Amino acid sequence: MLWVKSFHIVFVASWFAGLFYLPRIFVNLAMVPPESVAERERLLLMARKLMRFTSLLAVPALALGLWLWLGYGIGLGAGNGWMHAKLVIVLLALAYHHTCGVMLKRFSQGANRRNHVWYRWFNEAPVILLVIAVILVVVKPF
Repeated sequence: MLWVKSFHIVFVASWFAGLFYLPRIFVNLAMVPPESVAERERLLLMARKLMRFTSLLAVPALALGLWLWLGYGIGLGAGNGWMHAKLVIVLLALAYHHTCGVMLKRFSQGANRRNHVWYRWFNEAPVILLVIAVILVVVKPF
């Protein structure tokens, strides 16, 4: 079980690293002047590659988490309300990941409607999600 837990932590950390950095690329994309086509294309290429890689990292993170939960019974049974809360956080992280994909598509189509300041604030969400998830898993407040 400790091997599964270790790899789960590694893949979650890697997945979130991508979720931390991708919106930073969006900040830069939102600041690109219209005449800087090469800069825009370079940032789009970086964002696409990071999105693909981040999506690949999410799969084992989720699979290993399910293995711990359903295979080893971590968080099952009475007194494990923290796991229900953590699952909500996981769903929110997946929604955030999906939203990043939608935003990347809009940037690719030249249809972005938000400024760089909005993306700076948007970039804070995965930090908050990760902090809450770690507190829930370590402290198990309920």
